[in-house]
Amino acid sequence: MPLRVYNTLSGKKEEFKPLVPGKVGMYVCGVTVYDYCHIGHARANIVFDIVYRYLQYSNYDVTYVRNYTDVDDKIIARANERGISSQELSEEFIRAFDEDMAALGLRTPTHEPKATAYIAEIIALVEQLIAKGMAYESEGDVYYSVDNFPSYLKLSKRNMEEMLAGARISPGELKRNPMDFALWKAAKPGEPSWESPWGAGRPGWHIECSAMSSSLLGETFDIHGGGRDLIFPHHENEIAQSEGVSGKPFVKYWLHNGFVNVNQEKMSKSLGNFFTIRDILKRYDPEVVRFFILTAHYRSPIDFSDQNLEESRIGLTRFYEALAHLDKVLARLDTVTEQGPVAEALAEPVERLVRLEERFRSAMDDDFNTAQAIGHMFDAVRAINRILAEENEPHGQLLTILSKGHDDLIRLGEVLGLFGSDPAAWLARSAQEGLADSGLSEADIEALIVERREARANRDFARADRIRDELADKGVLLLDSPEGTTWKMK
Repeated sequence: MPLRVYNTLSGKKEEFKPLVPGKVGMYVCGVTVYDYCHIGHARANIVFDIVYRYLQYSNYDVTYVRNYTDVDDKIIARANERGISSQELSEEFIRAFDEDMAALGLRTPTHEPKATAYIAEIIALVEQLIAKGMAYESEGDVYYSVDNFPSYLKLSKRNMEEMLAGARISPGELKRNPMDFALWKAAKPGEPSWESPWGAGRPGWHIECSAMSSSLLGETFDIHGGGRDLIFPHHENEIAQSEGVSGKPFVKYWLHNGFVNVNQEKMSKSLGNFFTIRDILKRYDPEVVRFFILTAHYRSPIDFSDQNLEESRIGLTRFYEALAHLDKVLARLDTVTEQGPVAEALAEPVERLVRLEERFRSAMDDDFNTAQAIGHMFDAVRAINRILAEENEPHGQLLTILSKGHDDLIRLGEVLGLFGSDPAAWLARSAQEGLADSGLSEADIEALIVERREARANRDFARADRIRDELADKGVLLLDSPEGTTWKMK
């Protein structure tokens, strides 16, 4: 099955055929660096990190560009509030962004351009738009004329008449049409500025991405991504600018991720449900946050809540427990043994394990369906647990299949940015975090396990059950096996 992606421009899934076979050019709108990033930024960047990783896994040579908007009204206002330059403020939050993305396990894009490094290219692009009659200068400002681009709104599918009915021209703007948008803004006191043919000023937001993407990927490239909130006006305006100059299609496939709600409400500072990535990572392991985001299809809305994060922690723990168990089995047994037949009773779980990569690829080829891919990986974990429950000492062909299943889980997990930790170490760290919440120490638990064992030896089963229940109430589960009793956090 070939890779199919949902193209916002066409409104349907299409077979992915890059412009140059084997190569992909991808541009994703980055952040405006005036504050710390929130959970919505985490989702968008993790989503396109997965697109990047899966394309690389599929043997494409990917040029991935993710920009920084480092000149903007919000940056200027925040810098003035703090009494520092816009450059100082933007550099501070670029560093913060990089730290957050590294914590979430993102791969570094091929290029990470800053808007202010492309002023010459921006000015040249604006000059071309004016020369082609697509833009006009108005007292130091330059505006794009949407009337001269007949296919304006083709991405967002909005109605121009309805848009005009609600449009207003702000004081100080000298537009011909209320829908026209700024390409260049005349300098104001207290703002950074650059010299241009229209006087000192700075670029508008939309023109930055057109200049950076065309400089690094060409006039037409394969994938442009971002959150749904960017479809209008940002991406719509990028199309108008870029196609207004080149006369060629700007982007072949437009991909947009869905919104993040918090406890089923839209995230908003006014509602008090606004969480930065740094706030979240104080409470949850970064891999748990990543796992949570990938359990929903990228185009669907996702609800951020303590309950959903806790369910993701439990789900991720199941993977690490299976991998840790399998590590122990493989460490003590020799996989290079005579290839004996697999018991008929295990044919079904073995088949699920053997077909893991095929099923994973089928899910991901369906518009990067990470939720379904993780479901297939859960099936593989259930298969591993079933096999090990039936065969405590697997050998021959069965052991070889388990070894390959282990390696497939790790390798496919890397495509999703998961399972990168040593399983035993991850489980130990998770247990320690759980212990902090329970008020118990490892020594406390081990002492109670000894007391319970003695109670059972003395046939005081009521006391043994009370110890088990008391620990369970504090989130500690006891696991009895022929080798003895171990424990884990719920």
